[in-house]
Amino acid sequence: MSDQKIKRICLWSCPRNISTATMYSFAQRKDTKVFDEPLYGYYLKQTNAASYHPGAKEIINSMESNGNAVIDMMLKNREKPVLFFKNMTHHLLDLDTSFLKEVTNVLLTRDPRDMIPSFNQVIKNPTMQDVGYAAHTKILKKLDNLNAKTIVLDSTQTLKNPEIKLKKLCDFIGIPFDKNMLSWKAGAIPEDGIWAKYWYSNVHKSTGFQKYIPKKKNIPEHLLPLLEECIPHYEVLKKRSI
Repeated sequence: MSDQKIKRICLWSCPRNISTATMYSFAQRKDTKVFDEPLYGYYLKQTNAASYHPGAKEIINSMESNGNAVIDMMLKNREKPVLFFKNMTHHLLDLDTSFLKEVTNVLLTRDPRDMIPSFNQVIKNPTMQDVGYAAHTKILKKLDNLNAKTIVLDSTQTLKNPEIKLKKLCDFIGIPFDKNMLSWKAGAIPEDGIWAKYWYSNVHKSTGFQKYIPKKKNIPEHLLPLLEECIPHYEVLKKRSI
């Protein structure tokens, strides 16, 4: 299969978003191969996140931790006509991002008022490095400068009408929409990273995109400074979302 015919999709998400559900959605397509956070090992090896991310040593030992080798794999893999790489934006760190112009980039954002309390349940006292909002606007600027193929999804709007948003996304990518993307069997999929046991319990219980329910919990006071720092980044992304 020639490279020209392969659609390479890089999803760039913040944590505790619908990135895993979106990966499961694309995994239902017969023409698609999905990859779960291929840069996670690199990120853990290069930062102090390995000291507090659950299962960090096991993760690093289970996957390629050379970031350039991962990028090379993403650009050269030819397993299926559609290749979907689920990534966390902040996992890029200082890697050369010129490769972004060779893929379709999907930026997936979430209101930090919903995301930060959720993340705090797994990793206490998160920082901007952990939640990735500044990294998101940084990569958006780079994508614009590269004139790279880019689309922004907001998880709130996607959950309110997943079929409409997935149709728009597929049209942007240049692939036909597949109804199978709207549902899946409960449980894990083979492509899950070994970190799934720490993060994916809700997705494993699901059979499709969950209905959006606004969070009613008050945000802990110690998280308010981070929230205030994240909101302007989120607003930039939200304005660009489909």
